[in-house]
Amino acid sequence: MNIVLHQPEIPQNAGNIARTCACTGSSLHLIRPLGFRLGEKHLKRAGLDYWDKLDVHVYDSFEDFLEKNPGAKIFMATTKGPRKYTDVAYSFDDYIMFGKETAGIPEDILAQYKETSIRIPMTPALRSLNLANSVSIVLYEALRQLDFPGMQTTGELRNYSWDELE
Repeated sequence: MNIVLHQPEIPQNAGNIARTCACTGSSLHLIRPLGFRLGEKHLKRAGLDYWDKLDVHVYDSFEDFLEKNPGAKIFMATTKGPRKYTDVAYSFDDYIMFGKETAGIPEDILAQYKETSIRIPMTPALRSLNLANSVSIVLYEALRQLDFPGMQTTGELRNYSWDELE
């Protein structure tokens, strides 16, 4: 899977998203301008020591992103989306794009992606969820649909065997 952040502003959010991408084997695509420097300590701290395990790409603009990823199927995660994120079928090589924290994805971009614009349901009186939480919600639904490819789906206890506890 591919997570795209269009002009992210908060380094801690981007760092948390980078960590989620590393843990899920997803690629992270960052579209400038960024509200932080890539070497910033808050960004690095939120991503822990997973940066060397992350496939990250940086683009100068949305047009640059499109040029370097021709034919990409892009789901636009937005509070303005006409359908729920659970109502679409995801594929292994899809891109899921999220907008900046203060404004989301620009409407001139969204207008070109009606069929793939999605939303996370929430109460109508509030604006939006945290960006890092939104990425996690949608990414894990996509991965669930694909049966968590390449991911470990069971865990082990240190002092017991799950089989012994049955």
